[in-house]
This record gives sequence, C-alpha cells and structure tokens, in this order.
Amino acid sequence: MNQSEKPEIDTALVKRLIAEQFPEWAGFSFRPVDSAGTDNAIFRLGEDMAIRLPRVDWAVGQVEKEQQWLPMLAPKLPLAIPEPLAMGMPAEGYPWKWSVYRWLEGENAITGQIDNPHEAAIALARFISSMQRIDPAGGPAPGPHNSGRGVPLAERDLPVRNAIEALTDMLDTETAAYAWEAALHAPVWTGQGVWLHGDFHPGNLLVARGQLSAVIDFGTLGVGDPACDLMVAWTFLTPESRHTFRTELQADDAAWARGRGWALSFGLIAYAYYLNTNPVLAAISRRTIDEVIIEYKYGL
Repeated sequence: MNQSEKPEIDTALVKRLIAEQFPEWAGFSFRPVDSAGTDNAIFRLGEDMAIRLPRVDWAVGQVEKEQQWLPMLAPKLPLAIPEPLAMGMPAEGYPWKWSVYRWLEGENAITGQIDNPHEAAIALARFISSMQRIDPAGGPAPGPHNSGRGVPLAERDLPVRNAIEALTDMLDTETAAYAWEAALHAPVWTGQGVWLHGDFHPGNLLVARGQLSAVIDFGTLGVGDPACDLMVAWTFLTPESRHTFRTELQADDAAWARGRGWALSFGLIAYAYYLNTNPVLAAISRRTIDEVIIEYKYGL
C-alpha cells in the first residue's frame, strides 16, 4: 500500500492481527472505542487492554517512541499514563507497527466532571513539573514526529498566520493576531529542553471519581521548550483555576507568555483544520482561542 494512503481498520482486521501475533489474547472480546483523536484507531481488548493502530503515516513513529520512553517516564509521574504491553508488526494488509496497552479506567475529560477545578490545576502542575525534572538525555528533539511541539514559537508563525486568515469571518482575528504578536515577542527559551507531553487538552486527560486520573496519548512526546505544556491552562482550565495552576507551577512571565502563545497556536491551527471534520476537536480549539483572546483583551 502507498504510505500516504489510509489503511482500512475494523474489528475483523484487529482480530486477525491479534490471532496471528498474540494468540494468547485471541479469545478476548474486541470493540472499537470512540475517540476525538484522528491519528489512531483504538479498540478495547478484553477488560484490561487497549489496542492503538496508526491511521495515518505521520503517526507511525509514535508507536516505537511510546514503547521506548513511556515505561521510563511512568514511575516518575504522579498520574497514570499508558503502559505498553506489546508491539505488533505489519501484517494482514495493515502496513505499520501498532501497540497494545493496559486499559486505563476513567472518563475522557471532555465529558467527565471535575469535582474541584483547583485540585485539578494543582495535579496538572505537579504532573508537568515532574516531567520537567526527568533527565531528558537521549530524548527526541521536536520535529515531524511530534508536530514540532516544543520548538521556538517563531517556527509556527506561518501556519498560525494562515489559520488567522482562514478564520477571518468566524472569530476576532484582529485580537488573535495581536495576542500572537505578543507571544512572539516573549523572551525565547534558552535553557536545556525538558520532557513534554506536547498535546495537553481535555481529550488527552481522564477523570475518575471526580478527579484527574490519567494523561493519555503521548504521540507528541518530545524534549523542548517547557512552555509548550502550559497550553493546558487555556485548553482546559478555567480562569480561576488557571491562576492556581500558574502559582503551583511557579511559571515566570516569559514562560506564561509563551505558554499562552502555544495555546493560541494550537487553537487556531486546529480550529481551521478540524472545523468541518471533527466537531469535538473544533470545539476544544475554539474554546482555547476564546480563552486566550478574552485574557489578552482584558489583561487578566
């Protein structure tokens, strides 16, 4: 198959792949899992496992990256993250490697209810701080494998400008452009890169019993500017819990400004891209843009 083509992924294919490569699990139940994500198809295997298969060629490298690094990161983090159990090989007409993970209980934070937003903000700040303290030696620098998450913001200028132009009739693009300019003028990160999740939004958080329980989907994992992960302050948190998050994280003005820029660039690019194809991600990205614009406009 041509690498640019999307393979057909269904339950029958998954059953064949498991039967051939992991026959000890062949008798378990299989069912697709609804997800707002676009890079991977997800299936539940029995009650305790999940299968992720890349849908698109740019997600292929995520499989080996997660298999390599998540077991090292997990013991050092205060929230659960995916635990790789096995890596599958191309077969049955499916062209790429794929993964089996332990199933993580919890409801996606898009719909799951948080009992105490301030406690959630503290939990996120402590998770990010813990990631940043892990030795980044040998970790992957930002690049195509993680959509450039962690690069200097200036490297995202063209796609952000293109998104602003495309969204002219849908939001306050004048203020969005001013907010983006402000982020570009923030002092750049000159220190050593740190571990980044790279895609912190509610679709990649799980909630159990009213509390944050897990961080999922490390496809944009990499080592870069720590401000990138601060995007969660605008993609997920409320203005009130955002203050709690910043205080707990002890983010300085430069990091906060770049973090707001990361949130805005995520929101604009994703909203322009998913507006007509993925209503869940479009809603997340639109909310993010609105949060940044309101904060910039009123100096919150």
